[in-house]
Amino acid sequence: MNEKDGNLLEVKDLRTYFETDDGMVKAVDGISFQLKRGETLGIVGESGSGKSVTNLSIIRLIPDPPGKIVSGEVIFNGQDLLLLTNEAIRKVRGRRIAMIFQDPMTSLNPFMKISKQLMEMTQLHLGHSRAQAQAHAIKMLETVGIPDARARADNYPHEFSGGMRQRVMIAMALSCEPELLIADEPTTALDVTIQAQILELIKTLKKETGTSVILITHDLGVVAGMTDHLIVMYAGKIFEQGKTSELFALPGNPYTKGLLRSVPDPTAEQGKLYQIPGLPPDVAHLKPGCPFAPRCEKVQEICHREFPPFVQLNADHYSLCHFAREVYAESGGGRAS
Repeated sequence: MNEKDGNLLEVKDLRTYFETDDGMVKAVDGISFQLKRGETLGIVGESGSGKSVTNLSIIRLIPDPPGKIVSGEVIFNGQDLLLLTNEAIRKVRGRRIAMIFQDPMTSLNPFMKISKQLMEMTQLHLGHSRAQAQAHAIKMLETVGIPDARARADNYPHEFSGGMRQRVMIAMALSCEPELLIADEPTTALDVTIQAQILELIKTLKKETGTSVILITHDLGVVAGMTDHLIVMYAGKIFEQGKTSELFALPGNPYTKGLLRSVPDPTAEQGKLYQIPGLPPDVAHLKPGCPFAPRCEKVQEICHREFPPFVQLNADHYSLCHFAREVYAESGGGRAS
């Protein structure tokens, strides 16, 4: 860890590209951010904005070919993960950095009992004997709220509900007490009640273990009460980043404002729901200028001509926009620094 600033993770100018028949897709294009120990970072944006690819790049799970991490640094505890050998990065994955994937049914082996899949983790990374691994597997299932865990441990994935499978994935991810947990859309396809339970479970376990969390989602409502800092991504770029409370109260980017307006308000009068006009761009064929310009309500001629600067609005609030200070002031932020 960088003792001076307390960063557990520091991503610098990360670029991950995919070679396709349509051309080079710049899925992640020069992003930088930091995560302090014990904090939760939210990454939001529409589908295709580069959220998942960012985090797959961090743990080096980009399929090559067609994908390739072109440049950048991923400093974890003072060590650049992009420079590690394949054998060395495998020792980091699961043990020090764990990931909860979007769909537990495709992430769990349908032909293996739940207990066996949990046992493999601790036998590989912690050197547990079979008996130790089995006891630890049952303990982890109890920790994530699986009822009658001792009996259910020998079930197969299809014998669990969607919410219970997601709990199993969380148990697996936390089995080795990782320093960093990456949760990629952990509540996708779950009903609202189960979503709330899963998010509360992650929050509780984070508090108990001190694990840092990166929470990836397209749902701003999910990150509101879960995260300390927030990154808003669009077209492979970070469009805005800062403290979660600040971004919700004082957005400094038209895209962030659009996402916030898209969140349904149960207290508002019945009417038409807001949606950002148009569709996300084809990142294989981006036009000059700002990639959000064709959908932006504040668009000016310069937006189509020049790529926007990354403007500092206050100590740790940044926005990628030609008119960031104006948008920030309209939100009530006064005069940006």
